[in-house]
Amino acid sequence: MSTAELLKGAAELFPDEVVTQAHVRHLELPGAVGTFALITLDNGLDHTKPTTFGPQSLANVDAAITQVEAEAAEGRIVGVGITGKPFIFAVGADLKGVELLKRHEDALAIGKGGHDVFKRLAGIAVPTFAYYNGAAMGGGVEIGLHCSYRTVSAALPAFSLPEVFLGLVPGWGGCTLLPNLIGADRAVTVIIENSLNQNKQLKGAQVYELGIADALFEGADFLEQSLLWTASVLSGEMTVERPEIDRGDAWDQAVARGRSVADSKVHGAAPAAYRALDIVAAVKDGDLQAGYDAEDTTLADLIMGGELRSGIYAFNLVQRRAKRPAGAPDKALARPVTKVGVVGAGLMASQLALLFLRRLEVPVVLTDIDQERIDKGVGYVHAEIDKLLGKGRINQDKANRYKGLVTGVLEKADGFADADFVIEAVFEEMGVKQKVFAEVEAVAPAHAIFATNTSSLSVTEMASKLKNPERVVGFHFFNPVAVLPLLEIVRGEQTDEASLATAFGVAKKLRKSAVLVKDAPAFVVNRILTRFMGEIQNVIDEGTPVDVAERAVEPLGLPMSPLVLLELVGPAIGLHVSETLHRSFPDRFTVSPNLAAVVKAGKRGFYVHDSGKPELDPDVLSLLEQGDSVLTEERTRARVLDAVAEEIGLMLDEGVVAEAQDIDLCLLTGAGWPFHLGGITPYLDREGVSERVNGKRFLAPGVASVPA
Repeated sequence: MSTAELLKGAAELFPDEVVTQAHVRHLELPGAVGTFALITLDNGLDHTKPTTFGPQSLANVDAAITQVEAEAAEGRIVGVGITGKPFIFAVGADLKGVELLKRHEDALAIGKGGHDVFKRLAGIAVPTFAYYNGAAMGGGVEIGLHCSYRTVSAALPAFSLPEVFLGLVPGWGGCTLLPNLIGADRAVTVIIENSLNQNKQLKGAQVYELGIADALFEGADFLEQSLLWTASVLSGEMTVERPEIDRGDAWDQAVARGRSVADSKVHGAAPAAYRALDIVAAVKDGDLQAGYDAEDTTLADLIMGGELRSGIYAFNLVQRRAKRPAGAPDKALARPVTKVGVVGAGLMASQLALLFLRRLEVPVVLTDIDQERIDKGVGYVHAEIDKLLGKGRINQDKANRYKGLVTGVLEKADGFADADFVIEAVFEEMGVKQKVFAEVEAVAPAHAIFATNTSSLSVTEMASKLKNPERVVGFHFFNPVAVLPLLEIVRGEQTDEASLATAFGVAKKLRKSAVLVKDAPAFVVNRILTRFMGEIQNVIDEGTPVDVAERAVEPLGLPMSPLVLLELVGPAIGLHVSETLHRSFPDRFTVSPNLAAVVKAGKRGFYVHDSGKPELDPDVLSLLEQGDSVLTEERTRARVLDAVAEEIGLMLDEGVVAEAQDIDLCLLTGAGWPFHLGGITPYLDREGVSERVNGKRFLAPGVASVPA
């Protein structure tokens, strides 16, 4: 079947494609070098709708290549360039089309169609150039790899091969061409390590330093400078030299390093990274066609697998659902926020003050029980501003302005009388929080919203003693505040629409993924994690060795093991949340006597890190009192997953969130759970746990799975 027929068939499966055009224009290169054909990739929309490649888009690129190929053969042009619309080069395959595929042969056509088009660039009779003018990802990077030369803009903010992160492989030449261009080790960093490191993006200068691009130019006149450089290359004035690729042991070592990175991140739980490394290993001898064929097969296999569907589902949750939170009130009801008060000046409160300061750019005032704490909190914010200045993230004027906007007061009346939004981050105890809000209500204006950063306490009870309980809203951040995007916005029983709308408006300005949550114990993430961790603790208490219980959940590929997570959270906080949930749900949430003993002994966790890697602390092991019921890893895993599935089912029955999708969004953005799990519910569906425990799937077939 011809490429045109392949793409036509694929286009019929995907009628809603946002089509990218490939406009060809001709220009005279400086220095009388000759006529040059420039192809511009553009979907006709602004930079907020990045250019992608669906079947019709690939057909348009194919037609443009046919045109310039003929012009080159006739000697009418001296070279061909490809660039993108303002701020965007191209961000790869249109994943909405991939979701629709039901048959292996259709999935194979996606890989083959892309290869057949992009490969033609190498066959044109004149040199080809890619000008990475803006964001380039996946297939956008790969079309450039098929060219003879590449330039990159210093202003380029994001460049990556994110496929492994989603459960795919770079399947239009990435696994084959990149190691043959920059060496296997650097390619493994881009394809595997960056991708599994929460889809880390490269900046323009890094793309150049890695050797992916041959020249780096400033953003302001990037295309002009690229064309001048192109003229010098075509005239022979400039010779591009690339280092020789080491095809010996270094190649094998790079692949081995990639496998160890994959093992540390996904523990063999998701196939994409390993399949990508198989292709890199196979192209050591430089056989490009063998690499392309392997990419086609691998792409098709993965497109028809559950991990990719979960990955796309997760991607869509983070990119779309997070931007339009389910159940959020009309944003027209939101009130303006021109000043923020923060009660507390400890680490969490100081992090919040810095975030509000940077995103809202309004006065932020901190308060605490003594001047020393206040000074420490303001000092923390100032020090963080100095760090941003030192890294070049802000200039001196902005640093001075930020420092001028943050202040501390001992008396709430001195700082909160004109605050529109007051958030508390004080000790996690109901009486303390109620007292704080009563003090704030006495001095704050009538329209001010009161937000609590509680992780598990009832927002309704917290507001119950106020004259105006309707303006209290839960605003639960996750640590580290600057890194984790989730914000659980909790509606108390009396919270009104204006307060809720204002909270969502502030969340958007803070660039957080807000999820509306019912005022239920521990809300979403902490409730699920506490049930998850609690079941592991139960198994340990009953007699299963600690290391067996830890290894049991490795196949999920979580960002860290349960007891390392406990160390990060702090055993005392973990114990406190489990006690809170035990009071609410004593039949399902236990309070581990062993965890209580660890906290009483003042231990920070189950591990010591003296050797550089975590080892079980012998002092902690000596504290443990275990029963004689020893479970295998498989049985432990089944118990833990059953417990999580039961808890999520109950939370959905209680209406804690609107849908299972919100549970997944919370785990992805608040707990860093992997995209290949889709959060958690697609995995529970795929493994049959949902039906075993609840008698039904969480998601309909075709949602986060291959359509029937």
